[in-house]
Amino acid sequence: MSTQLIFERVAVRPRSARARMVAALGPLTMLGGVAWAFLQPYRLTLLHPHGEGFWWLLVEPPVLAVGVGVAFALLIAPGLIEDLEEP
Repeated sequence: MSTQLIFERVAVRPRSARARMVAALGPLTMLGGVAWAFLQPYRLTLLHPHGEGFWWLLVEPPVLAVGVGVAFALLIAPGLIEDLEEP
C-alpha cells in the first residue's frame, strides 16, 4: 500500500518590530513579577501568612504582576499581533 502525503507550504512572513514588541510585553511583565518577588521576598506573605486569609495571599503585587502578564500574553496579545500584521 502506498499513500501520498500532501504538504502545503505556508508563506511565513517575518513579524514586524511592533508585533515582536507586543508579543514580548506579556513575558517581560511575568519576568518582572518574578524578579520583584525575588528582590523583595518580604512582600510575599505566602512565606509567613500569620493568620491572613486566602484573598490576602492571592492579591500580592508580584503575583498580580505575573497574572497580568499571563492574561496579556494569552488573551490580548494574539489579537493585537493579528491586527498589526494585516496588510
